Amino acid sequence: MRSHEAAEAPPTADRTLGPAARRASSVGLALAACLAVTPTLAVAAEAASAGAAPPSASAANRSGAGLDRYYRQRPAWGSCVTGPDDTTGPDLDGAGVQCADVTVPLDYAAPRGRTITVAISRLKSTDTRHRIGAILLNTGGPGGPALAHPPTARAAMKEVGARYDIVGFDPRFVGRSTPLDCGWPLGMTWLSAGADRAGFDRQVALQKSLADKCRATGASVLPHISTRNTARDMDVIRGALGERKISYLGYSYGTYLGTVYTQMFPGRHDRMVLDGAIDPGDYRPRLLEGTERENEKALSDWAGWAAERHGTYGLGRTRAEVLASVDRVVAASARGPLTIGSGADAFRIDDSQVPLLLFSGIADDTEPARASFGELLSVLVEAVGGAPTTLPAGFAGELRYALRGEGEPTGAQSAIICGDVAAGRDPEQYWRDIERSRAAHPLFGPLTRNINPCAFWDRPREEPTRVRRDAPALIVAATGDPRTTYKGSVELRRQLPSSRLITLEGANRHALYGSYANTCVDDQVNRYLATGKLPAKDRTCVKETG
Repeated sequence: MRSHEAAEAPPTADRTLGPAARRASSVGLALAACLAVTPTLAVAAEAASAGAAPPSASAANRSGAGLDRYYRQRPAWGSCVTGPDDTTGPDLDGAGVQCADVTVPLDYAAPRGRTITVAISRLKSTDTRHRIGAILLNTGGPGGPALAHPPTARAAMKEVGARYDIVGFDPRFVGRSTPLDCGWPLGMTWLSAGADRAGFDRQVALQKSLADKCRATGASVLPHISTRNTARDMDVIRGALGERKISYLGYSYGTYLGTVYTQMFPGRHDRMVLDGAIDPGDYRPRLLEGTERENEKALSDWAGWAAERHGTYGLGRTRAEVLASVDRVVAASARGPLTIGSGADAFRIDDSQVPLLLFSGIADDTEPARASFGELLSVLVEAVGGAPTTLPAGFAGELRYALRGEGEPTGAQSAIICGDVAAGRDPEQYWRDIERSRAAHPLFGPLTRNINPCAFWDRPREEPTRVRRDAPALIVAATGDPRTTYKGSVELRRQLPSSRLITLEGANRHALYGSYANTCVDDQVNRYLATGKLPAKDRTCVKETG
């Protein structure tokens, strides 16, 4: 459910979005006011940082940028182990990965002020004679850590992986970077409005309390948590690595981050792979809005699969019967919370949470993922009848984070989204949107249109990035992607005329390259990473069976 999106397989995640993001598999997916960065200063800062060499001190002073000390730093590479309880670091050390911190300004408009650190990792190229350069990874989210992903990426890249320094990083205020923890009582805010107005009113109160709590604990940093600042951090990482240009592999939300980087730092990027792309013009606080039909299709396809395995899951012998089982679970959770699990891992889930669990299970149409979802739904059906239930292996930890906020810091994902684009602030408008959507999409409409903490966040300091210049990139997308829908990849392809689109037909899957085992997709991406040459035209691949 959580992608530790993700990290379990190669990028498979997004927190809400993103393959390989961290908690994203489960779903996928606060600002202090005023003192906005002036456009002149923002442009000066980006212009100063865009060159291969850092600006001179006098130039920095004239521009107000003063970023040269950040670009001139050199990482102190060492062990990835952070302490005796670190279970990830020893594996990274064993794989030959080195870790370091890069210092960046909290506020790029005040580079001589407070600093923070961004944690990075590097798996150095072994084919140094044919070295291409460094490739930076982002696994989605927003807020997905990628520090642990260089070994996974190298496996996906096959022979060409040896020609790159593969660099993971945890974005600002995520993972091992300077942290943010809003102390929320839950980890996932992508909840449903439920069946009636009383449920929605509870959501309004909850989401406002989350925004207030995050502001109370992180007011000094929230204005500086945004995709644009993460893109600025990426360029500092590029400079700190001594690279004139940097390649990039981004999944889900990571495609938006990569696109923003191309717009802010033209000429600083080499090979760009964007898997499961977001249309930048469609990026907004309700990130899941507009995905209802794709999720309904994915759920229906899964129901057909489950019907063929009624003997295993007991959910129905036909697609319609399985979908009726889903409806019974949702209806029962609206009458009163269902109890799943036992003891310390007993969870009471209502109609605000059940749609999240259903949504979380349908972003991957591989056999293991479908089986895992079948096990969970069987438990939910048993809970409707009041029978004692045992959670499938691994689900308790996911639910502890998603529903209780246990185990990891909370709030970074919302802080990024809310810091990027201003949200509507009128709860009544959200309710009207929910009611309109409910008629056509009774299960997913109240989830995708629901209010979230951004409605109570302070306004972003910068306007969202728009695509105003072309950039060559290889975009990868599945026609049935229920998280970042196929139409978003098509639209990004249109906005970047020099790009090319690799389409995988017939897959209900979010995140493909290196994790879906489609030879056609993987070969196209690796050929591009090896040669730097995009395909002459868009290509279509077919879902493999067997």
